[in-house]
Formats: sequence, C-alpha cells, structure tokens
Amino acid sequence: MGTAIFDTLQYAKRLKEAGVSEKQAEVQAETLREIEQSHLDELVTKQYLDLRLKDIESEMKLLKWMLGIVIAGIASLILKTFFA
Repeated sequence: MGTAIFDTLQYAKRLKEAGVSEKQAEVQAETLREIEQSHLDELVTKQYLDLRLKDIESEMKLLKWMLGIVIAGIASLILKTFFA
C-alpha cells in the first residue's frame, strides 16, 4: 500500500543517549518498526476512497430512480382508486 519512513537508527541512537542500553535500544527500535509496518496494511488510501465514493454515488443514483418509480406507481394506484 505504502511505506512509512521510520529511522530505526536515529530512534535507537536517541534511546542510547537517554541512557538505555544498546541492545534494548535496538530491540525497541526494531519492535516499533514492526508495529508500524503491521498497521500500514490497515490504512486507507485516497485512491481507494475515491473509488468507493464513485461506487456510492452510482448506487445512490440508482436508488433515486427506483424510489421515483415506486412513488409514481403508488401515486397512480391512489389516483386510480379515487378517480376510477
């Protein structure tokens, strides 16, 4: 889908500067990168939203036509009942 930019080296370096051991900093950086990557598959792109919006718009047009036909049919039955 897309790639996010996460600088694991910079993150680990900042952790080390804050007093975290080198091994812990590396593990935390790698774990955070894995978490970030696992959630990228769940993101929705603008292209996907545009396609879904077009689908919804076309479905709405069809529903409007169907509703118009149903209302016209009911109106004709009512008129036929009272003015037959």
